[in-house]
Amino acid sequence: MLLAGPPGIGKSTLLLQAAALIRASGSKALYVSGEESAPQVRLRAERLGAGALEVDFLGATAVTEVIRACAAIEPDVLAVDSVHTLASPLSDAAPGTVSQIRECAAALQEYAKSTRTPVVMVGHVTKRDAVAGPRALEHLVDAVLHFEGSRGHEHRVLRAAKNRFGSVDEVAVFRMSAGGLVPVSHPSEVFLSGVGEVSGSAVAVTFQGSRPLLAEIQCLTAPSRYGTPQRTTSGLPARRLALLLTVLERRAGLPVLDRDVFAHVVGGLRLLDPGADLAVAASLVSAELDRPAGRRAFIGEIGLGGEIRPVPRLARRVAEAARLGLTEVLVPSSLERPTAPEESRLKGPTLRRVAHVRELVDALRA
Repeated sequence: MLLAGPPGIGKSTLLLQAAALIRASGSKALYVSGEESAPQVRLRAERLGAGALEVDFLGATAVTEVIRACAAIEPDVLAVDSVHTLASPLSDAAPGTVSQIRECAAALQEYAKSTRTPVVMVGHVTKRDAVAGPRALEHLVDAVLHFEGSRGHEHRVLRAAKNRFGSVDEVAVFRMSAGGLVPVSHPSEVFLSGVGEVSGSAVAVTFQGSRPLLAEIQCLTAPSRYGTPQRTTSGLPARRLALLLTVLERRAGLPVLDRDVFAHVVGGLRLLDPGADLAVAASLVSAELDRPAGRRAFIGEIGLGGEIRPVPRLARRVAEAARLGLTEVLVPSSLERPTAPEESRLKGPTLRRVAHVRELVDALRA
């Protein structure tokens, strides 16, 4: 497995905590660090507690030394932090270069296959949050995990970009504390801070893998002071925002194309679910009209004609909104008749069906 993420996000903390849990379960985990010395790792282990000091440790940058140590210890899991610091005698290049990463990753893959030992490698990322090094590194491993989050927020999200043995849609949410990473059981309650009172704020009900998740989307519009209006997004695809702005102006008559627009997903989340389209549009309309959206949730995909399209697993989305106390949910009007179990879940909050973005604008203007 390859675990990638920006500097300081908590990759080493996550890996050391996982090694401690493996050690506590009765198995052996070898933690190899080429970036930090033993005293530095010990300071982190003392802070984490929970058996982190009992994890087998090796400070090395030579991949041959790592393989020799594994032959002597025979760990059940090998954690390497990071593959970009290792060097192989088969290459004369400096550590972190394409040839060195390829040789070291191949050596670790050969060890994993010959001994049937799971190997987790930490990888660096580029300025664009892509895994640094050759693309062959991602093809080599069985799973690529991205550890994401903002340093200004305490929450972190672990998501899969590749998984040969399961779904890539599952996510795990953690909270960074003084004692390490703490799993968040109900992330929806965390990401909804002050919903309902401020204009430009709307609640989206999305799916992260098999888990329904409520996220707050905030938008701000202002007159453009330059020739080209600004489009600044955080957690949302910029092209999707541009599409929704065009649909709102052409199909609903809301003049927003010549406005500066700033869109943000609270908590550092990244939303790719098309079912969040209606919430993004509601946030834009609320910001432009300067009218709060209230304690509502918005579920639906928006087409180029302005129509509101249905999304899968609507009943579970509505049930999650009801669990968190939202009083009204705007859903597509072109829904099929729900089954009996789905109908019981849809009886929580008030459902308001909308067929077009014009109805959304009217609902927020009223």
